[in-house]
Amino acid sequence: MKQRTPVFINILIIIGLLIVFYYLFVQSYEFLGSPYFWGTVVIAGILAYIHSAIGDLIENNKFKKLSADEKAAYLAEKKVPYFTRLYNAAFKKQSAAEEKDILIDHGFDGIMELDNQLPKWWVGLFYFGTAFCIVYVAAFSFTDFAHPLSEYEKEYKEQLASIEEYQKTQPPVTIETAKYSADNIAEGKELFKTNCASCHKEDGSGGIGPNLTDNYWINQPEKTLFKNVFHMDWNGSPTNPAMRPFGKNGEVSGAEIEKIAAYVYHINQELPPVTPAQGGAAPQGTEAHWEKE
Repeated sequence: MKQRTPVFINILIIIGLLIVFYYLFVQSYEFLGSPYFWGTVVIAGILAYIHSAIGDLIENNKFKKLSADEKAAYLAEKKVPYFTRLYNAAFKKQSAAEEKDILIDHGFDGIMELDNQLPKWWVGLFYFGTAFCIVYVAAFSFTDFAHPLSEYEKEYKEQLASIEEYQKTQPPVTIETAKYSADNIAEGKELFKTNCASCHKEDGSGGIGPNLTDNYWINQPEKTLFKNVFHMDWNGSPTNPAMRPFGKNGEVSGAEIEKIAAYVYHINQELPPVTPAQGGAAPQGTEAHWEKE
């Protein structure tokens, strides 16, 4: 008679499998705090104990039919700790007498073949891998588990929510708190294309609006270039209604104007100007003498 696996080992295996299966379908570990999960664990534990009790009855019935020697051998083997028994079953080697019983009656060049059983650890991994594959394919086919587009959308929405939450807790950017940062240039360029390029062109060389890459400015209410751009974008131009107050109108936020101003500062101070010969608009206004940022 074979020794049976202790019930507590079966329960641990069941809990491990339940965690794997729940995660595949829920896609987070929040289920560990759910009463439904622990209810499933309790039901599975009760069924495991019932299964063990039925196994005990069957084992006792078989034990009565054994001979005295077989009973003694069975009881001696049962005294061996479970994990010791498991290790021996996985890595044991046959004796010469045992090899004779499993010798297959064919060979070649003196090499004989034994009818060895597969190691239990290997068989266990095979069954677990097969079951996991079936559940994984089912989760992939009928849920959003492991779908890269779904995961991207979920993470994208979480990022937007975190940004929105961050902006709620941060004070709004004003002309007093706005600062130039090279990290804002790339985003400022995109915002400039959306809000300013129709008049100033994408490179700021001017068209309907003045050239923002040269050193001539119609309005110079601030002492520094960066603050001046912020002021104009927020308040608009007093002499040209086409340059409306984007900030006051709520079309762009202070944080967005800070990025636009960073881009304009970059193309005006860190890049060569686009001259009329290169397609830029002719200078307008007076030459500016900005203070350093």
